[in-house]
Amino acid sequence: MPRLRLGVVMDPIGEITPAKDSTLAMLLEAQARGHEIWYFRQGDLRLTDGESFGAARSLQVADDAERWFELGTATDMALADLDVILMRKDPPFDTEYIYTTYILERAELRGVLIINRPASLRDMNEKVFTAWFPQCAPTTVVTRSMTEMREFLNQHERIVVKPLDGMGGRSIFVVDIADKNANVIFETLTDYESRFAIAQKFIPEISAGDKRILLVGGEPAGYALARVPAANDYRGNLVAGAQPEVRELTERDRWICAEVGPVLRERGVLFAGLDVIGDYLTEINVTSPTGIRELRRLAHIDVAADLLDLIETTVQAATTAA
Repeated sequence: MPRLRLGVVMDPIGEITPAKDSTLAMLLEAQARGHEIWYFRQGDLRLTDGESFGAARSLQVADDAERWFELGTATDMALADLDVILMRKDPPFDTEYIYTTYILERAELRGVLIINRPASLRDMNEKVFTAWFPQCAPTTVVTRSMTEMREFLNQHERIVVKPLDGMGGRSIFVVDIADKNANVIFETLTDYESRFAIAQKFIPEISAGDKRILLVGGEPAGYALARVPAANDYRGNLVAGAQPEVRELTERDRWICAEVGPVLRERGVLFAGLDVIGDYLTEINVTSPTGIRELRRLAHIDVAADLLDLIETTVQAATTAA
């Protein structure tokens, strides 16, 4: 395989937790294969006369908790000169994120492989896109109306409510029908009915863990990473204190992947993370899914290698076709 020029757009690399960071796992694999890596922050990118550019810095990485990266001096670069760009900027999914996808899309139109496709990053809200797969998801409502949220709570007696733009378990509430704080929670999440929020029927199986199933090219990894909440918390998020466990995929898990995976692949989402609680799909993570390092450590499967295999095959096929 010829050496690729790989760009990565991410949060400050000096602030990551290397032992847990999936982006670092991808970059370590790319470097091990001899590919050239260029690092960008959002603020490094720009459009000039319809062409995408960035202040790029060469990047060397290491699997070292004390010294995991080394950056070169900044150089101006046309993004079209790259072969592939990993868009790994964490949420919030705000207007700045959307503007970044426009810049990346101009590079995509020049033949650069963007993972994941910029238009799909804009279109696929990680909470709302489960609506495209109602057969897989729990009963759900997306609304600004506090009255509708209260009616949903009255119907199901216990629900989960959360914002549409959060990550890492932030501002997720489990609300019981007798909870006297329900109204203020609905007020807070909808900002007094000025913002949409999502409510889902509570799934008791959360106590056994929120499963993260990583998909590469629409195909699931061999195991799921279950994030088991702490005894005093419902949130299955590692940053919220949940503990990771490896689980074999159930028949239902594989069915959900077969429903969702081909749609993601068709839309250019080559790396995604499905969140499954019990038998239900609760989120489709497409911005910066995590779990690679934990699956490598606990299950000895290398999702980063699978992703680089797909990247190399895709770039080579595009080069041959051209």
